[in-house]
Amino acid sequence: MSVKDRLKRMTGEAPGPKGDPSRSEIIGELRRKIDAIMTRRESYPRQTVAHRPREIKPLHEAITGEEVENERGRCFFSRSVFHGHACHGVYPVADLACADMEAAALLAGDPGLRDFGIPDALFLDTETTGLAGGTGTLAFLVGLGWFEGEDFVVCQLFSRDFHEEGAMLTLLADMAREKRFLVTFNGRGFDLTLLAARFILNRLANPLSEMPHLDLLFPSRKLLSHRLENCRLVTIEGEVLGFVRTGDVPGFEIPKRYFDWLRTRDASLLEDVFHHNRLDIVSMAALVKHLTRLVATGDSHHHGDVLAAARMHLHQGDPCTASAFLASLMDCPDPATARGAMVTLSLDHKRRGLWEDAVKIWEGMLGNDPHDLFAVEELAKFLEHRKNDHVRAFEIVRRVLEEGRGISRDDREALSHRLARLKRKAGG
Repeated sequence: MSVKDRLKRMTGEAPGPKGDPSRSEIIGELRRKIDAIMTRRESYPRQTVAHRPREIKPLHEAITGEEVENERGRCFFSRSVFHGHACHGVYPVADLACADMEAAALLAGDPGLRDFGIPDALFLDTETTGLAGGTGTLAFLVGLGWFEGEDFVVCQLFSRDFHEEGAMLTLLADMAREKRFLVTFNGRGFDLTLLAARFILNRLANPLSEMPHLDLLFPSRKLLSHRLENCRLVTIEGEVLGFVRTGDVPGFEIPKRYFDWLRTRDASLLEDVFHHNRLDIVSMAALVKHLTRLVATGDSHHHGDVLAAARMHLHQGDPCTASAFLASLMDCPDPATARGAMVTLSLDHKRRGLWEDAVKIWEGMLGNDPHDLFAVEELAKFLEHRKNDHVRAFEIVRRVLEEGRGISRDDREALSHRLARLKRKAGG
């Protein structure tokens, strides 16, 4: 369809007979049609939309704080206090200041932490312009926390624009030098790596790089992952610390909030971001208390946590504490945890040459379940190689092969091979 025919359709006229008009006639007619369309458009009533101007909230109204200045410029500083009588989940804040530093050293894998106290700790968490890291990512908000008596203080350093980063990092360095070790949650993999790059880009010394470091993500995985869907801090808060966030800003939304702030200077975009950061920091303090109590005393309503703590003690070379934890679990009401404790404790006895103690556990396991393949195999190996009692070892293996059901093909083949060897040694 030609442009002329389209215009006729738009103006409601029937198309004329086909011909071969001149160029000037075509242009003239097109102009008339366009004029007709514009005339008709002007006759339509115009609809007006009321645009209400958005109220821009200044930073000082949204966030309690002040501007601070140093040799690198200015940035924004906010301070909050969680008083000792308040609670964070199941823990009073005052109790968080009493963490066991022997246990903290175990969690960090750093014996040097034993020489510090929890008031020496600097809790650190950042909010950034992205999660990918690299030189293009800015930590625009750095949250710091520490104990003052029974109170927990959170200070937040904020770059109101990119040019304030140097001043913020300078302030961070000054405050960090007053503490002796760091506590983070995934700081080793993200926060500290990112901040190290930002210190370099701003040609500043980085005091964080030399500080002993307790990263809570790794011991949380070792001690709690057996019963959690994931080991994100917000999951641990709800499932372990008894603290549930309401109306929290999702982490993936935080970078966009900052970029929107840069464009609009509307501080209402940042209120939830500051609140999110404060909660992260105080939750780290509560998690230190929970994990140190767990590994120091074995005190937990979840027997699987105590089993995981016992295994951590074994890994760190403390069999005495591990044995005490494991012995307390062998009669617990959870069969899987009780068996796990027996297996772990018996293998530790075996490594340390405490054969009588190990055999007692294996025989007890067979008393509970005559078809327990772990106990059968370990007891048969002991009788064959340590006692040369091939006849008894043969009978134990033969019975489980004849009576046992649900034995996998690989396990059956291994037991059959052992049975044949024992038969030869027994002279059968």
